[in-house]
Amino acid sequence: MTTVMSPTKVFADRIGRIEVSATMAVAAEAAKLRAQGVDLVDFGAGEPHFPTPRHIKDAAIAAIEANFTRYTAVQGIPDVRKAIVERHACDFGSDYGIDEAIFTTGGKQALFNAIQVLVDHGDEVVLPVPYWVSFKDIIQYAGGKPVFLETSEAGNFRITADAIERAVTPLTKAIILNSPSNPAGSVVSAADLERIVQFAHRQGIYLLLDECYVYLNYSGKPVSAGAFHWAKEHMVILGSLSKTYSMTGWRAGYALGPRPIIANLGKLQSQSTSNAASMVQKAAIAALTGSQECVCEFRAEFIELRDHMLARLAGIPGLTCTRPEGAFYVYPNISAFLNTKAGDGCVRTATELATRLLHEGRVVTVPGEAFGTGEHIRMSYPVTKQSIDEGVRRMREFLTGLI
Repeated sequence: MTTVMSPTKVFADRIGRIEVSATMAVAAEAAKLRAQGVDLVDFGAGEPHFPTPRHIKDAAIAAIEANFTRYTAVQGIPDVRKAIVERHACDFGSDYGIDEAIFTTGGKQALFNAIQVLVDHGDEVVLPVPYWVSFKDIIQYAGGKPVFLETSEAGNFRITADAIERAVTPLTKAIILNSPSNPAGSVVSAADLERIVQFAHRQGIYLLLDECYVYLNYSGKPVSAGAFHWAKEHMVILGSLSKTYSMTGWRAGYALGPRPIIANLGKLQSQSTSNAASMVQKAAIAALTGSQECVCEFRAEFIELRDHMLARLAGIPGLTCTRPEGAFYVYPNISAFLNTKAGDGCVRTATELATRLLHEGRVVTVPGEAFGTGEHIRMSYPVTKQSIDEGVRRMREFLTGLI
C-alpha cells in the first residue's frame, strides 16, 4: 500500500519575512478608485511627471528597428557598462572599469541582488530611519537583521557619522545609505560621508550606497562615495536611471563595485532575469552619453515644486514639515491629527489617516509606517502646481475635520 505524505506547509519561510510594497499597495487602491470614476489628487507615486526625453526614446526605437532585440551578456553589453562608468567618473570622480559594472532591471534589482550576495542569516545591516519601503524587507528576505538607526526630525532626519558608528556591532555586515533619501529628502553631508566611508573601510563593513536620487541634491553639489577610491573594496554603488532621466517604467539600473562582488551579482542575475532588455540598454547609453541638459531642467523644476508644496502645507494648522534637501518628496508630521476624537471618528495611526484621506479626502499619500515612523505621511510632488493647490486644499478640509 502506498503512503501519501501530506505537506506540512505550502510556502517557504522566506516569503513570510516580507510584505507587499506599501507604495505599490497604495497605487493599486488608488487605481481601483479611479476605475470607479473617483477624482483623486495623487501624491503617492514616486516618479517624475516628465516624459522620457526624446533622444532616449529615439535610441530605443532605433534599436528595435535594427532588430537589436536578442539576448545580451547578463551584465549588459560593453557599451552600456562603459557609459555607466564614464558618466559616474565624469560627475563624481570615481574610477571603475567595465568589469566592475553591471546593468540591471531597475535599481531595485541591483539592491536586491547585492543584499542576497552579501548578507547571510544572522548578519546585521544598519538601516537609518525613515527608510525606503523595500530596504527592510529585502534584508529580512536574505535572512539578515535590520538594525534601525533612528534619526532626528529636528535635525532634518540627517544621518551622521557619529550615529552610524554607535549603531555598529560585531555582527554588522553592511550599512545602507540612501542620500538624498526617500522619503524625507535628507542628505548626508560630504564630511560625514567621508567619515562613514573611512569607518566602514577600517571595520571591513560593506557600504551599500543607494544613489537613486544623487542628481536631485538641492543642498549643494551632488557627491558620491565612489570618489573615495581607496575604499572601493568595501563599497557597492547602486544606481538608477529612473528618476534622473524620467525612465521609471524602462527598468534601467546598475551597480558599481569590486570585481568579485559584481561577478557574483552577475551569477545571481544569470539565474533570475538574465540580461536587462536589450533595447533599454541602448536607451540607457543615449541617456548617459547624451546631453545632460534635461537633468538640470528636471532638477530646477523639482526645486520649484518643492517650495510650492511647502508653502501650501504651511497653511494647514497643526501640520509640520521638514524642508527636504533632495529627492522629490515631503514627509509631513501628522501627529496633531491622531487620537483627537473618541469613538469611530478617532484616527489612531498614519495608515488609518492615509486610508481615510484617500477615500474621504480623495488625496493619495503613503503612510509613514511603511518607512518606519508612525507620525508621518509621504507626499510625492512631481505634479502640476494646480494639482498641489487642489490636493492641499482637500487635505486641509479633511484634516481640519479631525480636530
